[in-house]
Amino acid sequence: MNRIHQTMRDSAIFRWGALILIALTMFFAYMFVDVLSPLQTMLETQLNWKPDVYGVFASSEYFLNVFVFFLIFAGIILDKMGIRFTAILSGVVMVVGGAIKLYAISSNFIEGNVLYDLLNSFWVSFPPTAKLASAGFAIFGCGVEMAGITVSKAIVKWFKGRELALAMGIEMAIARLGVFAVFRLSPYLATLGGGEDVVRPVAVCCGLLCIGLLTFIIYSFMDKKLDTELGAQENEEPEDPFKISDIGILFTNKTFLLIAFLCVLYYSAIFPFQKFATSMLENRLDMPTEEASSLFSLFPIGAMILTPILGAFLDRKGKGATMLILGGILVFICHSIFAIYPLRPDSLESEVISYAAIILLGISFSLVPAALWPSVPKLVEERYLGSAYSVIFWIQNIGLWAFPMIIGKVLAWANPNATVGDYDYTAPMLVFASLGVLASLLGIWLKIEDRKGGYGLEEPNIMK
Repeated sequence: MNRIHQTMRDSAIFRWGALILIALTMFFAYMFVDVLSPLQTMLETQLNWKPDVYGVFASSEYFLNVFVFFLIFAGIILDKMGIRFTAILSGVVMVVGGAIKLYAISSNFIEGNVLYDLLNSFWVSFPPTAKLASAGFAIFGCGVEMAGITVSKAIVKWFKGRELALAMGIEMAIARLGVFAVFRLSPYLATLGGGEDVVRPVAVCCGLLCIGLLTFIIYSFMDKKLDTELGAQENEEPEDPFKISDIGILFTNKTFLLIAFLCVLYYSAIFPFQKFATSMLENRLDMPTEEASSLFSLFPIGAMILTPILGAFLDRKGKGATMLILGGILVFICHSIFAIYPLRPDSLESEVISYAAIILLGISFSLVPAALWPSVPKLVEERYLGSAYSVIFWIQNIGLWAFPMIIGKVLAWANPNATVGDYDYTAPMLVFASLGVLASLLGIWLKIEDRKGGYGLEEPNIMK
């Protein structure tokens, strides 16, 4: 009898099962990324992390990726060593970095500890807890970004020529669910039993990172089986293997660079904003931490629901470049509302407008990722696809490293004598709004280049 399925990826059950495994790891990773984001006010009262200190800490996640070029090396490792090795390595690095960050804010790391006293001997305006937490967050950042590019290449491997954008959309939706969960869970755990304790939510998320490592290990067995089935012709190492010199091709590809710079502008208006969103809502609407965090948690929910839907639309109808333009416009509108609209505490109208703006941001965050990541395989050869994703992530990380510090400095500059809960966020939100404008302009340029070069960014992904 003829075989119904030639390989595991021809089976919808195995194909989507593999996706769920790697998406679960990213779900836990995204929880850890933002576990302290709803607790900025608590960090200031408990650990004396002022806005500029918090901004540097938030930026530290990307420090090694940007300045030690770890993301570039991660792409080379991925293309040379393969998906399985890189996935497990990234999971281990995330767990190690997370454990260091947990120790830094724990009651064990106090004055009298040798490492604490050493870190307290320099840069005294930056607390030792923030120094060590930043180091751990930087190590974790290497792991989570390596995991991101590995997951992207894995999805292409299992879904190319099939439901690629839908698969990427579902993976991102599951990851965004992690953001929703942590914005709900983190304040609850921090205040569980009365009082405030920022350690509890971090400890829980560290445990989840260990589970994420386990799901990557389970996935690796499926990946190995698929390679066996694909055989020599479609093995993970192609006939024309990856060369280090291939990275140079990426930096001379204008359309690829447009995608990369659009990515850095857009995501710099999103992820750094997540770090400050709860505090901003607390100050603009005079909300308690849990209520402000719950309001913002609607943002990833919108992205979670719409991204797979838009991915399915992109697979069948196309219009990727157009979606990128619209996403930039919507992020500009949202941030402009929080920057200049006269929101008032205890006002139903202001609360409704705030909810609408957050939902609008969620729609924007569905449009751009759904269109951006499936566009990359249309611009580069598969042999250096891992490096292509790593270069985009590296350029993106430059913005993600810089903008939390910029926002922290702008916030401190605009509020020289403010106390906790009395910050004016107008200037920081205008900075975020300007990034949306620039991203939409690059989207227009990208659409023009696609028309000239025929890359197919406006074309469907499913091959007929």
